[in-house]
Amino acid sequence: MSPEKPEQYGQSEQHGQHGQPELHADCANCFGLCCVALPFSASADFAIDKPGGQPCPNLRADFRCGIHRDLRQRGFPGCVTFDCFGAGQKVSRVTFGGRDWREDPVSAKRMFEVFPIMRQLHELLWYLNEALTLPAARPIHGDLRRALEQTERRTLDNPDTLMKLDVAAHRSEVNVLLLRASELTRAAAVPGLKAEAPRGRKNAGGKNVGGKKAGAGRARKKELRGADLIGADLRGADLTAANLRGAYLIGADLKGADLRVADLIGADLRGADLRGADLTGSIFLTQSQVNAANGDAATRLPATLERPAHWDENVRGDRQNPANNGDSDTSK
Repeated sequence: MSPEKPEQYGQSEQHGQHGQPELHADCANCFGLCCVALPFSASADFAIDKPGGQPCPNLRADFRCGIHRDLRQRGFPGCVTFDCFGAGQKVSRVTFGGRDWREDPVSAKRMFEVFPIMRQLHELLWYLNEALTLPAARPIHGDLRRALEQTERRTLDNPDTLMKLDVAAHRSEVNVLLLRASELTRAAAVPGLKAEAPRGRKNAGGKNVGGKKAGAGRARKKELRGADLIGADLRGADLTAANLRGAYLIGADLKGADLRVADLIGADLRGADLRGADLTGSIFLTQSQVNAANGDAATRLPATLERPAHWDENVRGDRQNPANNGDSDTSK
């Protein structure tokens, strides 16, 4: 196969298979669990402090958000980027059989404890389903399918069993398979790229890679797992088939970067500039990560992900205020 189109190795064998409905949030069938169970602190992501187990003041009686259309403008971008992977409706309708925490306050505490556990399990289901669509990972499809079935069974456990589950241990077991699927896919995409040993690095192997000093020329090394690339200048960087698992890309300038078949599992893309970037065939990229970043009409995404509405708002803002365009050089 031609190495000129690495994204083909990251494309699903069955287009969009891992985007199945049960792994997408269905707020109409949820009791607003993310607005109650989870805590958050006043920050760039949230306008107020809220402890876990306490309803957000914006939560309505019908379990819907009262300011949903204006969350970003009201200081709650963290709510926009959050994705429960369908755990909300699973806990509400299956685990607790449709009994909500207002009608059944005795079960409320258990419901709030189960929700983050279920979210982690559903997130793993998303990754496992995607891994099963990667052609290069076919040698381990059997193991992936068994892990998927085991994880699905655990999502059907009763509340007490779920609360006793060692989620960290289960994630660790599944991660071994996900890492191998990533290695096989990235190695197939770029001839000569060898599958790395399953171990992480705290940086990219050089002190110039990270922070605002990191440029496209310094990002040629493809092993960037856990790298500190906060605010990095990565415009036009060739990150094809790069290992960016858990990398800190907060506020990074990735305009025009090539991220085809890059492993982005757990990468922090908050505020990253993805305008004109190519993420087709990227591995384990989620809607939540995309929602947290900035992009435009030229940003290429995997077909299973939606283009965030605020990207269109950003484009309109740039047209109205050309000085805000990151490509403008006002220093001259």
